[in-house]
Order: sequence, then structure tokens, then C-alpha cells
Amino acid sequence: MGFIDYEKPASKAVLVALSTDKQNSAKTQEYLDELAFLAQTAGITTLERFTQKLPRPDVRTFVGKGKLQDIGIYVTASGADTVIFDDDLSPSQLRNLESELEVKIYDRSLLILDIFLQRAQTAQAKTQVELARYQYLLPRLTNMWTHLERQRGGTGTRGGSGEKEIETDKRQIREQITLLKEKLKKIDKQSITRRKSRDGVVRVSIVGYTNVGKSTLMNLITKADLFAENKLFATVDSTVRKVVLEETPFLLTDTVGFIRKLPHTLVECFKSTLDEVREADILVHVVDVSHSSFEEHIDVVNQTLIEIKAADKPTIIVMNKIDAYDIDEDEVLTKDEKLVFFKNTYMQKKSDYVVFISASQRTNIEEFRNVLVKLVKEKYLNFYPHNLKK
Repeated sequence: MGFIDYEKPASKAVLVALSTDKQNSAKTQEYLDELAFLAQTAGITTLERFTQKLPRPDVRTFVGKGKLQDIGIYVTASGADTVIFDDDLSPSQLRNLESELEVKIYDRSLLILDIFLQRAQTAQAKTQVELARYQYLLPRLTNMWTHLERQRGGTGTRGGSGEKEIETDKRQIREQITLLKEKLKKIDKQSITRRKSRDGVVRVSIVGYTNVGKSTLMNLITKADLFAENKLFATVDSTVRKVVLEETPFLLTDTVGFIRKLPHTLVECFKSTLDEVREADILVHVVDVSHSSFEEHIDVVNQTLIEIKAADKPTIIVMNKIDAYDIDEDEVLTKDEKLVFFKNTYMQKKSDYVVFISASQRTNIEEFRNVLVKLVKEKYLNFYPHNLKK
């Protein structure tokens, strides 16, 4: 294409995060763990992590001058060619950091956008991610241009023809954004038509934080061979399957996982995909109960559901990965003993419908099926009151 397309991040990176007045050191390390997992998902090896305690990010370079020098020394010595920051950077911060460190600079949003771009399969998802990426890159194009200029070995072109190139690229990206928006409108119309054709059918959507086992659970219910692996955003596209349990048909949808600090442009662009959730009759909220921050993950998902006006639906909370949960008991508990333990905790009161399972180990799947069928039948009876025996 005639405009700049910032390539995937390289294979060796340094991660950077701040502990601020709003984020303590323990939370910063947890976010860095997630950032490292994101980097791994994108095919990047993390060489080192740098953290700094500041009241707020430095307006010029995000970190302080001394810390930036430390990062620069390490980057030069290690051969790292990418530095990834855990928070969004302003265009001026990006420009200053690239100038100081002379390597590719990524922030969390751009990394997530690249992963989505790698994993999107359908025309709708690809168009949504491309649109979000261009909208994100447009105000940052100058920084991308100066970086690519160094890659190409250009010298003394930061003004003059370089400026003209930047303006040309900006114009072409704006044109591309307009085209993508038009394309997305057509795709959205087709999606609306497709969803209308499902009127009168009970619809169930699986939601949850990324990498909690949504696709694994869907595979168990539908016996479909959906892509599921231990990576963030293994699923980007919505997947819809028809399921019949106890002679009751319904549609089951697996949707993109949510995550903290999800780029706003991506949330906006994926609103149409999230219509599957908004128009669902029942939600299955899958939680990785073995994760130390599963409570915060629940809050992230719930907040997203509120934003898309889908928080008022009958919801089954599925506490997944109970096999990996550390109970801190000296003795090893059997599966049945572990279930009894969970059912006697506060987690059982999270919702009217809470089920504890291990999708990978197929533990307590029958109870989940029973709860799901109960809710589906209730909805089905609303549509076809004479079709089911009470």
C-alpha cells in the first residue's frame, strides 16, 4: 500500500511500567506479567523488565531521565530492538522515546492491536481491527515515519520531502479509514440481517476475560474443533454454533475475550461484534478462578457489559480451572472434596447461578449443562410455550 504500515514487533523486547499513586508495586508486577504474556502471544521474547515509582508518568518520556538512561544502556548491551510500555503513550512521548532509545517503541494498545491483526480471520474482524489500528496510528504517524526513515538508512530528510511524505501518508490513511468505515457499515448490515434471521431462537453468549477457557468450554458443549490455546486472544472472531441439549435447540456464541486497558478504538470498532452479546438471551460468564486477580477480571467484564448495555441478562458464572486453584491445604483434595470446598465459599453467592468446573479436566461439566439447559428451556418456553412439556 502507499501508506505506512508499521510492521509486527521484533523478537526481543524490554518491558517498562510505572508504580504510581493509583497503582502499587504489586499491581504493577501483575500488569507486567500480563504484558509479558501479550508479548509472548505476539511472538516476542522478553529480555528484561524495568519499573519505576513515580506519582504520575513523566509528560515527556513516561519514565524519569535516570531510568530512561538505564533502559538505553540495557537496550544497547542486550541487542533488544523493541521497548514495550504497559500504558498508552502520547504522540510526543513516542517521538521522544524513539529519539532517545533509537529502537521501536510500542505501548500496550499497539501491541494488542497487532495481536488482533494477526489473529482476525473473518472479513468483519479484519476490517474492525484494521480500522482501529489506522485510527490509533494516524496521530502517531510522524513517529512511525522517523523510525522507518532510520530503517531505510535515510539521512537529512526529516524536513522537506520527509514532511511531504508524512502528509501524503496521512491523507492516504484518512482515505483508508473512510473506506474501512464504509466497508464495515455494509458488513454490519449483513450481520444485522443474519441476526434477525435467528429471531425466535434462544441465544447464549460466552463472555469472559481473555484466556479463561471460553473456547475450551464451547468445544465441550458443541463438540466443535474450535481453536483454543494458552495464549491471550486465541479467539478474536465471534463463533456461532447450533446446539441441541435435551431436545432443546439454541445458538451458542463464543466472543472475543476482554482485557484490562483494552484500546478504546478497538472497543468502539468491535461494538458490532459485541452485538452478539447485547442481543443474547443468556450469558455464560467464564472466570479463571485460579488467577490471583480473578475478582478484578470479573469487574472488567462486568464493566464492559454495562458499557454495551448487556449487564441485565440471566447470567451463569462459570468458575473454571478449579483444578489449578491453590487451596493452601496440606492434604490433597479429591475432585468431590474440592467442589464441596468451593460451594462453601463466598464465590457461590456471586450470582443466582454459579458453577465450579474444570473445562480441561471435564470436571463438573454435567452440573453446568443442567443449569444451562434449565435457563434455555425457560427462554424457549417463552417463544414456544406448547413445544416443551413442563
